[in-house]
Amino acid sequence: MKHRRLIPVVALSFVACGGGEPGSGGNNNDTNTSSSSAMQPAATRPPPSGPLTIPDWYTRDDDTETIHLVIGAGDIPDNNYWNFNGAINGDIAITVPLGYNVMVHFDNADPNMAHSLGVSPQIENFMVPPEATPIFEGAITQNPGSMIDGTMPGEEETVEFVAEQAGNYALVCYIPGHTAVGMWLHFTVSAEGEGGVQARQL
Repeated sequence: MKHRRLIPVVALSFVACGGGEPGSGGNNNDTNTSSSSAMQPAATRPPPSGPLTIPDWYTRDDDTETIHLVIGAGDIPDNNYWNFNGAINGDIAITVPLGYNVMVHFDNADPNMAHSLGVSPQIENFMVPPEATPIFEGAITQNPGSMIDGTMPGEEETVEFVAEQAGNYALVCYIPGHTAVGMWLHFTVSAEGEGGVQARQL
């Protein structure tokens, strides 16, 4: 289900002006930006290590075996707004227990660009855009590869799926080129019933 919020029309005009492509400028001056790691080729990065934590955007209900996640695209301007909850390049690892129902509230706060969200079996070589086929039925937003029909600036969607297969996956944006510059996170389904979030220590 997709909801639209009113946003200034001027914000959408940046899409047509090419205002949303990280690293697309010809000056190759990425080394002195705060998000220079995102501009490097998206080689596979191991998940963050350390204890699982429960941030305010992760809710676990063991009585109903439900996980509720709130994931925002472009919540902060880092990486030209191309981030999930402010993280890029697998700097966050989300773990959910096997068999739990997962509800993801996805909100696109990027003022310039459409984004999408899905759980992909592809966990490496993000220079190649992932196929828009999620590992779990329902684990993908509408029109995920479209820059005009995806989750547009100011819109939000809710997806729901069952984490029915243990393994290591990725939470990705399917808009072409977005994973290549870091718009992906680790997503693990734990057969041991673990749940929570790990963040890479910088």
